[in-house]
Amino acid sequence: MSASGGGKAIIAAFLANMGIALAKFIAWFISGSASMLAEAIHSVADSGNQLLLLFGGRRAKRAADREHPFGYGRERYVYAFVVSIILFSVGGLFSIYEGVDKLTHPHELENVWVPIIVLVIAIGLESFSLRTAIQESNHVRGKGQSWVSFVRHAKAPELPVVLLEDIAALTGLAFALFGVGMTAITHNPIFDAIGTLMIGTLLILVAIVLGIETKSLLVGEGATDADHDRIVGAIADGPEVHKLIHIKTLYLGPDELLVAAKLGFASDAPLAHVAADIDRVENRIRAAVPTARVIYLEPDIYRPDKDPNPPTEEFVIRSVD
Repeated sequence: MSASGGGKAIIAAFLANMGIALAKFIAWFISGSASMLAEAIHSVADSGNQLLLLFGGRRAKRAADREHPFGYGRERYVYAFVVSIILFSVGGLFSIYEGVDKLTHPHELENVWVPIIVLVIAIGLESFSLRTAIQESNHVRGKGQSWVSFVRHAKAPELPVVLLEDIAALTGLAFALFGVGMTAITHNPIFDAIGTLMIGTLLILVAIVLGIETKSLLVGEGATDADHDRIVGAIADGPEVHKLIHIKTLYLGPDELLVAAKLGFASDAPLAHVAADIDRVENRIRAAVPTARVIYLEPDIYRPDKDPNPPTEEFVIRSVD
């Protein structure tokens, strides 16, 4: 998986979640805390999610074939979407179920100190996982770009997924600590049930956000505004093209952008010269935006005398994404 895929962050999150899940199950078995069971299931779901992200990244590397001529890069989006569904169903709905069950069938917790110790340790491990995800994300996050914008506009889905999972995990641990701690102080198991319901609600909200963002990637997103401007600038940065008639872009995968454009050339330009000009334009586009790996440029004849909106400069953009 490429650096932008956040392989290091995924592995760190997987190892942390596996260890945390085992400790939570032990704490639940000893104490009977519904919050601990909800958190244990949450960690198991997260571990499975990380395996899915790694598996999707591996499958996305397959070479293009006749059935999939543009390759398998978007398969990473499919697995990221599956992750959001698992987080919603296995994590969120199960936690809600456990919380409701604990409200209707409350019981005292035993050995409360065990889940409290486990939760404190888990917070430390999850903080390490989140720190790794933040460091990996900073390598690809734009300068001055907010974290909300990064999650919403990142074309590689793995890092936003891991970031949101880690944030949800830390918040869920705080909810569980609240539920178990208040139950220990008041001897009222309703707080454990409330903590479990809070965890379930949190996971469902995170899953909805992930689902919305990955759905957009599955449907197909074009280049970012910055990359779009770089591509247009690369086309204009030379004497070859008299007019950019229209341009469309589409991400075939997180690291592969398709660029299709119709370019206006002089009506008397020889075919060999047009072909050479197109090659030069393609080279400039790839240099400006390295992810633009699939480029189709269609030449057309530019006739200023028949243009209903004659240009005031040598190069005019009529762009449609």
